[in-house]
Amino acid sequence: MLTIKNLSKHYKGSNKGVTDINLTIEAGDIYAFIGHNGAGKTTTLKCVVGIHGFDEGEILINGVSIKEDPLLCKQQFAYIPDNPDLYEYLTGIQYLNFIADIFEVPVADRERRIEKYADAFGITASLGDLISSYSHGMKQKLAIISAFVHEPKLLILDEPFVGLDPKATVVLKNMMRELCEAGGAIFFSTHVLDVAEKLCNKVAIIKDGVLIRAGKMDEVVKQGESLESIFMEVACDEAN
Repeated sequence: MLTIKNLSKHYKGSNKGVTDINLTIEAGDIYAFIGHNGAGKTTTLKCVVGIHGFDEGEILINGVSIKEDPLLCKQQFAYIPDNPDLYEYLTGIQYLNFIADIFEVPVADRERRIEKYADAFGITASLGDLISSYSHGMKQKLAIISAFVHEPKLLILDEPFVGLDPKATVVLKNMMRELCEAGGAIFFSTHVLDVAEKLCNKVAIIKDGVLIRAGKMDEVVKQGESLESIFMEVACDEAN
C-alpha cells in the first residue's frame, strides 16, 4: 500500500534530514514511527505525502509514484500534520463539507460519517461555531474527522494523539483499528510509546535520520521487554 525505497532528503545548509529509508506498509498494518525530536519522522512523512521533495529514492502509493502522479496518490490517502492548520474563518461543518467536496463524497455518506464521528468525539454541538473559537484539542478532533470523512485506504498521521483527552484518544484508537480491519493501513509518528506498543503490529525506530530498527512489533519487542526499554536501549547505544 505504501512503499518507501531508499529515501534520502537533506536540507541545504544543514546536516538534518533522512538517509536511505526503506519501509513497506501493507494493508491491515498500523505502523508506528518513533524517534527523538529532530530524528527525521516529520521529514519522512512530508516526503510521503508530497509536501517535501526528496534527493534520492522512490515513494509509491499502491504502486503509483508520488513524484510522477501526486494527484492520483493524494486521492488515496489522508494526512494530518502535527499541528493542523485549518481554515479558521469557516465553521466546523463548513470545513468538513469543504473536504468532502474535494473528495467528491456523496451528501448522504458525508452526513452519516460526520454525525458518527462528531458524536463519538463530542463536538456535534460545536460544528456550527467558527474554527477560530476552537481549542487545540477540538481542532485536532475536527482534523481527524476530516481525514476519515472520505474513507481513505491509507492514513498518514504526525503525532495524532497530541492534544486529545483520554476519551478522544480511545475513540481515535478504535477508528484506527476499524480502518485497518476494513483493509486500510496507517503509518503514524508518535511519542506515546505505550499506546504504540499496544495498538500497532509494526514499528520503526529512527535516529538522526537513519532507521535503527523496523519490523513486526513482537519481533522488535521481545517477551519481557517493552517498546520504551527497547527505544531507550537503542538511543543509549547510538549515543555511546
